Amino acid sequence: DAVEAANDAQKLRLVEKAVARFGEDLSGCRFALWGLAFKPNTDDMREAPSRVIVAELTRRGAEVVAYDPVAVEEARRVMGDNPRLRFAEDMMSPLDGADALLIVTEWKMFRAPDFEAIRAALKAPVIIDGRNMYDPAWLRNQDFEYLAIGR
Repeated sequence: DAVEAANDAQKLRLVEKAVARFGEDLSGCRFALWGLAFKPNTDDMREAPSRVIVAELTRRGAEVVAYDPVAVEEARRVMGDNPRLRFAEDMMSPLDGADALLIVTEWKMFRAPDFEAIRAALKAPVIIDGRNMYDPAWLRNQDFEYLAIGR
């Protein structure tokens, strides 16, 4: 229905940012994804944006390595049959050699990460933030390419 289509379009804005940055065909790209649950402090995956985002990124050829402090088990149950999706046990390991960090759920633990370690781990310092968690000017000052929704 129309509401569901609008919701999915909203969820895909993060993918649109990735496509604008990396191109329509995402084959060969690997994205670190933080946050699988619908909202923080839950493992609820029912309306989770991550489901639509991961499906579209992988449909375009990308690999996704995802971390969530609570929802990995539930996400594995719901999305685990996707061969281009892997789950991580900690928030930093998905970053190793990834083309960008995508932030989907605003868990408190993601609010003040070690940006130096993030920059060192990523292939290029690109953050695509679906939750507008960080100060764009500060990140650009730290030589990050910061793509946020509505900014």
